[in-house]
Amino acid sequence: MKLEFNYKKYAKNAILIEISNTSDENSLENLLLYKKSIELFYNKAIVEVVSSYNSLLVYYESTIEDFYSEFQVLKSLVPEGASDLGFKKRLWQVPVYYATAVAPDLVSFATAKSMTIDRVIALHTTPIYTACFFGFLPGFLYLAGLDAQLDMPRKNTPELALEKGAVAIGGNQTGVYPSKSPGGWHVIGSTPLQFFDRDSEKPCFVSPGDKIQFISISEKEYNDISILVDSKIYHPKSILL
Repeated sequence: MKLEFNYKKYAKNAILIEISNTSDENSLENLLLYKKSIELFYNKAIVEVVSSYNSLLVYYESTIEDFYSEFQVLKSLVPEGASDLGFKKRLWQVPVYYATAVAPDLVSFATAKSMTIDRVIALHTTPIYTACFFGFLPGFLYLAGLDAQLDMPRKNTPELALEKGAVAIGGNQTGVYPSKSPGGWHVIGSTPLQFFDRDSEKPCFVSPGDKIQFISISEKEYNDISILVDSKIYHPKSILL
């Protein structure tokens, strides 16, 4: 199905583009292709494009004088395919230590689900997740693909400080907290990987549209990788899709 878009004035220097007819993984991929097409047409100093599940928000450096004309330009940039856009996806392996020492909600989460901890780990590490978009914090990726058996409403009262690397579940999503912050998701593990590094040319090694698979590791592996990450000599493992 060919995607249809609605174009709306969002601010004096911004346009909101929304998918009007469907929203699934295929739609997300096409939306990200559209984002890439806009970025290639404009210089990044002119526009910044922010993506979500089913929309793009295009920020312009200056005030938009004629929204109708700009809508027409954006409509002309809807890509027909990915061949000439250089859009590549990767599958990243993210090591996770699933243990109560680093996951304060692991036992209560398993109990609420009437599962063993091993069952929770198996269900969490089996899917291949899709990185949909950044939100909440720099480097915080919303991941789609959680097994429905692990759906759990967010906490009524958020925690004041979840540790960097906390792997958590909230609703039908899972994600990794890239820095220490408040949070209302259920922490079931921790990864030693750094999901946001402001000093890096690419602050987050994962891009929207990429895939992620969580890999269960031991305490020793967790500590060993943590040392390598802190020394900036560990490179996350991935394959090009």
